[in-house]
Amino acid sequence: MSTVLVHKENGVGYLTLNRPETYNSYNRDMALCMQAALDDCAADPAVRCIYITGAGKGFCSGQDLSEAMSPSPEDFERMVREHYNATILRIRNMEKPVIAAVNGVAAGAGANLALACDIVVANNSASFIQAFSKIGLIPDSGGTFFLPRLVGLQRAAALMMAAEKVGAADAVAMGMIYKSYADDVFEAESKKMAITLAQMPTKGIGLTKRLLNGTYNNSLEEQLDFEKTVQMEAGASDDFREGVQAFMEKRKPVFTGK
Repeated sequence: MSTVLVHKENGVGYLTLNRPETYNSYNRDMALCMQAALDDCAADPAVRCIYITGAGKGFCSGQDLSEAMSPSPEDFERMVREHYNATILRIRNMEKPVIAAVNGVAAGAGANLALACDIVVANNSASFIQAFSKIGLIPDSGGTFFLPRLVGLQRAAALMMAAEKVGAADAVAMGMIYKSYADDVFEAESKKMAITLAQMPTKGIGLTKRLLNGTYNNSLEEQLDFEKTVQMEAGASDDFREGVQAFMEKRKPVFTGK
C-alpha cells in the first residue's frame, strides 16, 4: 500500500499521508512518495490546488525513529536533505496554493511540514508540538524559518525549547494557523476551501505566492519593484482578462488558471 495516497478531483490534488498505524510518521518511502506526488501535481495543469492531510487520527507524528536509530553523521545529513528539505522546497516553490488540513497530532517535522504550506487549517482535536528538544535535536524542516515569522521570536523559542503542545484553538489565536473547525465538519469545510481556491485565478495566486516568498528577504523598495514586475505578468494572464470581462458583464468569472 502506498505511503501517500493521491486523488485528483474538482481541480484539487488530494495527498494523504498513509501510515495511520504510526500516526503517519515520516520515513524514506513516504518522503519520496510525497515528493513524486508534489511534482506530479505541480506539472498537471488540471490540478490548481493541493490539499495535504493524514490518514486515521493523526496528521504526521514526525520522523519514524526506527529509521533514525544510531545514524551516522552522513545518514543524518542525507535524511534532512533528501527527506525534508527536498519536500519543503517543493511546497514553497510550487506556484499553486497548498493547504495543510491537520486532522490530529502534528509533531516535529510533521508540524513543520504543515507550517510550510500556504494555508493551515485544523480540526479542533488537532495539536502541534515542536518535539525535537525531547530527543536532543533541533527543529528542522523549515521550523526555525516559518514558526518565528508566524508567532514571533519569543514564542517560537519557548515552543521549540520547552516542546509545549499547542491545541488548535491556541494555534489560531497565536497566528500559527489560519482556522480550526469542529471535528464533524472539518473535512467538508477544509475541502470546500480547496475547491474554492482551485476555481480561482490560479496564475494570480501562484504569483502572489512568489511575492510572499520574496518578502522574507527584500527591503520595502525591493518588494515594491518586485510587485510591479509580477503585476505585469498577472496583467497579461487570461484570468485577468476574464475577471475584468466578467465584472463588466456583471456575471461570475470562469477562471482557467492561465
